Order: sequence, then C-alpha cells, then structure tokens
Amino acid sequence: MKKYYFVLGTLQAFTALGAIPAGLAYLIDTSGAKMGVTPDLLANSPFHSFLIPGLFLLVVNGFGNAAGAYLSFARKKRAGEAGLILGVILTLWVIIQVIWISLSSFMQPLFLIIGIAEAYLGWRIMKNKPGIIN
Repeated sequence: MKKYYFVLGTLQAFTALGAIPAGLAYLIDTSGAKMGVTPDLLANSPFHSFLIPGLFLLVVNGFGNAAGAYLSFARKKRAGEAGLILGVILTLWVIIQVIWISLSSFMQPLFLIIGIAEAYLGWRIMKNKPGIIN
C-alpha cells in the first residue's frame, strides 16, 4: 500500500511543478504571449484571455496537487479522496481542453494519463481503507 501513496504523491508533485509556473505565467500575461500562445487559441472556448484558465491551472491543478502530494507522501487519511478528485479534475481538464483548442501538445495526452492514474491510485487507496469504499 505504501507504493500507492508514493506513486500518487509523485504524480501529484509532478503535476503541481508544471501547473504552478504555467498558471502564474498565464496570470502575469493573460494574452498568453509569455507561454508562446495567442488568444486565438481560445477561439472555440468561452474565454477571451488566459485569466480564468491560468487561475484554474494555478489553484486547482497547481496548489491542489501540491496539497494532494503532501497528503499522499504523509499517508494522511484523505490522500485517497484527494487523489481521486484531483485525478478526475485533471482528466476532465485535458478532455475539455482538447475539445476547445484541439490536440496541440504532447503534454495533453501525458497529463490525461497522469489524471487517470491519479484517480485510479486514489480509488485504490480509498478501497483499502475500512468504511470508505468496501
């Protein structure tokens, strides 16, 4: 069971380490120029700038996964729930992103796989806790 916590925490830390600087970059420059994109990328989305996507990236995928990594590495009671929820959110984030802006980076399938793995590991951790999912 320890390996599930470690792998989950590692995936969450990896996600946070990518999402926090990217989210900050989109908030600093909501045009996306610092990230090498333009607002034209958002043409099929409900957004006109990268403000809301950047905020979500920073807070949910960044800080959320950083907190999840802490819970996982410390093997806290809610690590499984956090992993499941954050994994589902990351998976949906990527799917919605691909629908709105198309497949435009190798990172989209990579983080889709990471999101699915996070959700699975979170579920496995929860399944092994008495009284949660049995």
